[in-house]
Amino acid sequence: MSFKENFSNNKQRYITGIILILCLALILYIDNTILVWAILGITYILGFNEAIKLFGCKRHPMMYLLAVVVWILAGLNGRPIESAIFIAMIMAGFLAYKKSFNPKQILPFIYPSIPFLTIFAVYKDFGVNAIIWLIVVVALTDIGAYFGGKAFGKTPFSQTSPNKTLEGAIIGLAIAVAIGSFIGMGGLSGNFIISLLISFAISLSAIFGDLYESYLKRNADLKDSGNILPGHGGMLDRMDAILFGAVTIHFLLYFLKIWKETSIILL
Repeated sequence: MSFKENFSNNKQRYITGIILILCLALILYIDNTILVWAILGITYILGFNEAIKLFGCKRHPMMYLLAVVVWILAGLNGRPIESAIFIAMIMAGFLAYKKSFNPKQILPFIYPSIPFLTIFAVYKDFGVNAIIWLIVVVALTDIGAYFGGKAFGKTPFSQTSPNKTLEGAIIGLAIAVAIGSFIGMGGLSGNFIISLLISFAISLSAIFGDLYESYLKRNADLKDSGNILPGHGGMLDRMDAILFGAVTIHFLLYFLKIWKETSIILL
């Protein structure tokens, strides 16, 4: 299929993608913590709503109220990730006290709550350059896997998502690591090998983040997590790979930061 035919068949998807890229570029250019917190918070609540459906949880106003509280606390706390853990603990205790405990009700406060909070933590702890690195690696992984799979894909990657191929995943991983390695050197890792390894970990996480979302949708017998993004489906359909990638980059960059500080002290 030629690019023209592909564009014609997926016109809505491409238009939505372009709009999202332009909006994202503007937000990153402004680089304002309150703006990032607000926009990411809206995205989080939309994703949280989709997760309730994916996990088959009982919809209740308290779920949404607590999700809002989670995000408000994240904006006020220097350690945003712990907000979800704290609220999930409170909710678990409340449900147990009411003798209506259902473990599934806690799941949306783990996924996508913690990964969304981790994206905000990446921005707060390591700045806009880390977010750009994350997005570029994830985007190239996805694009490379899609077009690489179309051109060379023969071997199914996983039964969870039969349309994805091993060849496509390898091509996406290779492209993302090759380019991401140079982006990561810009004041973040400061070392090509470390940047390469982190880019590899982010890309691999992105692949499995996308696979996990597919797994949830198949279990819930849904094609998409939602329909808010024309041609793309729901918010989690678009954010799945970034959510996993964010957890990886935050963990590794923070680990690298501690390692550097420890090395300086020892020297």
